[in-house]
Amino acid sequence: MRLLSSYPRPVRDVALLVGRVLLGVIFVAHGWQKLNTNGMDATAKGFADMGIPAPTASAWFAALVELGGGALLILGAFTAVAGTLLAVNMAGAAWFAHVDNGLFLPSGWEFVAALGAGALAFAARGAGRLSVDQLLGGSASRTDRQPRRSRAAAEL
Repeated sequence: MRLLSSYPRPVRDVALLVGRVLLGVIFVAHGWQKLNTNGMDATAKGFADMGIPAPTASAWFAALVELGGGALLILGAFTAVAGTLLAVNMAGAAWFAHVDNGLFLPSGWEFVAALGAGALAFAARGAGRLSVDQLLGGSASRTDRQPRRSRAAAEL
């Protein structure tokens, strides 16, 4: 079995793009649901019923981070910031709304953990070469950078 890192760079770029877009779409859908489908009053009430602190502020934070952060992931723009905020949001969701329900769905923490881990991975790894970050001159991928070699190593 070949590891993805051994595949040609264009294949890895497409894999990052597909993963980033799919994860972003999930976040956008959940943010949209909070903001428009349910409405912010109902979302805040649901947060209050779950015992989430500052439910109105928390509902707005979650909705805007999921909607905006998901859109930024889709574009591959400001990926480190978007991924970090989404991971923090999912950590809060896991802690305040899901951890007491065990691991498994429908109410457990596995789904929010997977979403948060994916967002954190993009925050750490970067958006890839097929991204706005790349177009703006940011790092396409932190692990694609060539390591700096010492002068002694260069002479070998």
